[in-house]
Amino acid sequence: MMSQEVSPTSEEYLEAIYKLNKKTGSAKTSNLADQLQVSLGTITNTIENLEKQGLITHEPYKGVKLTEKGRKVALNVIRRHRLSERLLTDILHVDWSKVHNAACKLEHDLTRDVIEPLEKILGHPKTCPHGNPIPTESGRVVEEKSEFLANLNPKQSGVIIKITEENPDVLRYLATLGLLPGASVEVEEKAPFNGPIIVKVMGASYALGRNIASIIRIRKS
Repeated sequence: MMSQEVSPTSEEYLEAIYKLNKKTGSAKTSNLADQLQVSLGTITNTIENLEKQGLITHEPYKGVKLTEKGRKVALNVIRRHRLSERLLTDILHVDWSKVHNAACKLEHDLTRDVIEPLEKILGHPKTCPHGNPIPTESGRVVEEKSEFLANLNPKQSGVIIKITEENPDVLRYLATLGLLPGASVEVEEKAPFNGPIIVKVMGASYALGRNIASIIRIRKS
């Protein structure tokens, strides 16, 4: 299994690079240092090592990109991570706001012999508890068409597909409002000048900051 050829630390770097590239189009070393909470010196050393292994390419001032080999490893890590989150929520009934950090530890120890029966017991889920797609064993990622809640106009509505950030405090907050994958939501008002968005969910109205509305993806009705 390709992901076993690299260390858990390298796997974390590849996963972070994949997510940053997907989110912003580039993975700069400063952003990686912030996300992984390590020094720039540590980032530089690890990036050099990953480049030697043919897992990434690095252009100064442009950032880091995954090679095809690196992308396969990253997707395999994400697959194990999101299945770990499903194990924690569906079988062990851990709150969805707490599973991300625990899954970060589990993901590195799951082998194919464990993943196959785990996936079967879970019913071959397509997404993690936060709605993000679980890559297939071959590395295919099926993304449902959606857009950010922040982009909807007043009177537009839809169903929440996924929460793109997995900050525990934010997830707990969203859960108290009922803003979970599968919930129907309608935009009632949008304040000008990047002000809050008033949304209705389960008959109640709430004001959301644009930063929160920008991590919730919706399938429009």
